[in-house]
Amino acid sequence: MPGRYPISSGTAELLQDADRENGWVLNVGGVPQSYVDLSEPTYLDFGYMEIMGGVVDRLGPRRAAIDAVHVGGAACTLPRYVAATRPGSRQVVFEPDAGLVQMVREQLALDTVPRLDVRIVDGRAGVTALPGDSADLVVVDAYTAATMPIELATDEFTREVARVLRPGGVHLTNVSDGSRLAFVRRVVATVSGVFPHAMLLADPDVLSGRRFGNLIVAAAPAPLPVSGPVPGPLRAAAGALVRAGRLDGDDLARFHAGARPLHDGEETPTSTPPPQVFGQD
Repeated sequence: MPGRYPISSGTAELLQDADRENGWVLNVGGVPQSYVDLSEPTYLDFGYMEIMGGVVDRLGPRRAAIDAVHVGGAACTLPRYVAATRPGSRQVVFEPDAGLVQMVREQLALDTVPRLDVRIVDGRAGVTALPGDSADLVVVDAYTAATMPIELATDEFTREVARVLRPGGVHLTNVSDGSRLAFVRRVVATVSGVFPHAMLLADPDVLSGRRFGNLIVAAAPAPLPVSGPVPGPLRAAAGALVRAGRLDGDDLARFHAGARPLHDGEETPTSTPPPQVFGQD
């Protein structure tokens, strides 16, 4: 099972976690894309994934089933988490790399995740084809190597997400950035122009620009469900959400002041990590 596998976009590699017998890291093009524990799907190893899990924990009543859409598949960490913590949830994943999906099916037991529909399609086309008011959660966590596709962050795409979300739904986007956080400022400006409520969540060092990392942009038609206790086995993700740095309200408005929303057709560079982030220096 550990080893390198050819996929449609190049090469994927599976690495076993030395500390967890059923823990696996999926690298694509040398970049870590997912961590899954096949025996404990509620274990979220990556910090940004814990933050997203903490938001999911607070979507409506605890353990109530939801309808979720995931743009970007990789090893399907968050869909596994939703299936385990909210039994009966219906989920669709849009992942254009057919070879990657097949490898995850064969090596990481993807077909054991209940009520999960994985479609080999570009995420933007997949979301556009969905009916309105059909999802409680839309997650964008899609990368080509270490770069987020710009077409998944524009105003035009965000309005499609808003069309698909129900009034109590939440849109989560995983953005990587560093230093001046110029790219994430534009992403926040974009979602803030579409949704009345938005928030930026990340490790405090990443949020301050002291180091490169992942930031979660959360947006919704209604106030975001990020406060309050979550009892039982969900405390790890809930704790990560509490510990995360947070910008909202006037602080978030100041953060993206002067940043222009992203639009289709722009030649806009996304943020890429410095080589040392993945040990390439």
